[in-house]
Amino acid sequence: MPLRRKPSHLLLHTQVPARVTESFILSGYRFPDYSFLECLLSAFQPTNETGNFWTHFLAVFVFALSFLELFFTRDSTPSFSDPFFYPLWNYVIGVFGLLLASSMAHLFNSMSLLVREICFFVDYGTISAYTVGSSLAYFYYIHPQTAAPGNASSDPWQPLRGVGFFDTLYIPSACLVAVICTLACCSTRRRWRKYRYIIRTFVFLLPFTVASAPIFYRLYAGPLNGTLAPFFYRHCFWLLASAVFNVSKIPERFSPGKFDIWGHSHQWFHCCTFMSILDELRMIKGEIRWLSAVTDPAAELPLAAATLCSTYGVMFGVQCCIGGIISAFAVWASGDHREKAVDVNHRKCS
Repeated sequence: MPLRRKPSHLLLHTQVPARVTESFILSGYRFPDYSFLECLLSAFQPTNETGNFWTHFLAVFVFALSFLELFFTRDSTPSFSDPFFYPLWNYVIGVFGLLLASSMAHLFNSMSLLVREICFFVDYGTISAYTVGSSLAYFYYIHPQTAAPGNASSDPWQPLRGVGFFDTLYIPSACLVAVICTLACCSTRRRWRKYRYIIRTFVFLLPFTVASAPIFYRLYAGPLNGTLAPFFYRHCFWLLASAVFNVSKIPERFSPGKFDIWGHSHQWFHCCTFMSILDELRMIKGEIRWLSAVTDPAAELPLAAATLCSTYGVMFGVQCCIGGIISAFAVWASGDHREKAVDVNHRKCS
């Protein structure tokens, strides 16, 4: 199908619907009626979404290369059939889902206003699913009861065993928070638009806090394997930096129009969030190597082994809940767009 416009035909913020505009971004907009092919071609054109696409699409390959390092480690090579690695594969699924959904949302959101809404509903859902994948990895690799494998007599976590939080409430809490975050973020596309960036940023501090509970406890009571603390602190630094960029809209706030194509805050937000994921992966890999280095092959971790149900089953269940939320908001948005189209036609006729 032939293109309907010149590739260089980009618009100002005053020439597109208000719902498409971003704060302090004055130009580089695509009108929301692009075809699928036009969206693909726009990845190679200087629009205000080009950098948003590439910062997470290229990150997919960087993450894959970093993950593949595990396959060259003799004692901790991941296996699809080994239950020990089930949480790791779920974490990887969550990260790939987040990066791909984010990049595709920024690439294809100009097909229509409705498609734009659905793209970002999916984007929010995959972020929530990623937090559950992280929680599964933390539960099985950084869980307090994995801290002293084969050495229960000196286990500093013995008093914690009677509490039951990590065993019974940690994963359900992470799943519940993921669902709440999806609901909240999808809702900001319909209301509270003035404060949408603040709400979305602080909403995702909640799953970080819940998911990081085992790490906070390990940092407080030990023992540490030498890599947990530095990688976690770096992970937190990059998350904090990403939150600052997302809320403050720096640098474009101080020079509207100058950073429309390259260098605006959302691109830095993407870069910082990906750096946090890389350090999180390094932290998880360090814990896996540490657990794999147990000298006594007969030693068992006091924590129950991962199963298909407790890992893939949990992730599938969360994905179904998130999918239901996205579908509900998509139907809601479709109804709104249909009503607006009817109203516009009625005004033209009258």
